[in-house]
Amino acid sequence: QVRLVESGGGLVQAGGSLRLSCAASGSIFSSNTMGWYRRAPGKQRELVASMTSGNITNYADPVKGRFTISRDNAKNTVYLQMNSLKPEDTAVYYCNVRQGILVVATYWGQGTQVTVSS
Repeated sequence: QVRLVESGGGLVQAGGSLRLSCAASGSIFSSNTMGWYRRAPGKQRELVASMTSGNITNYADPVKGRFTISRDNAKNTVYLQMNSLKPEDTAVYYCNVRQGILVVATYWGQGTQVTVSS
């Protein structure tokens, strides 16, 4: 099993910055994809950014140029640096880990609230 613990959410004014962290523990494979999703009120959960253990990144169009995903493989931790935040970034942000080849297992954190005031 894998446990994900997120931290770093909060309330920030538009234009501000926040940094999210997600520490993974348990049966973590050396090859995996770690990422962040978010669910805004009344909307479906959507991908924000992901990063493979080989450092290949993927960003959703709305956050390109403003958010940066990074990871520390030695600590099994993934980060999301969020700059130039907008009110539409307000959502619950979830950490995600996907690993496995023949059978892909997906794990989720409990979520952390990010609120951007205008």
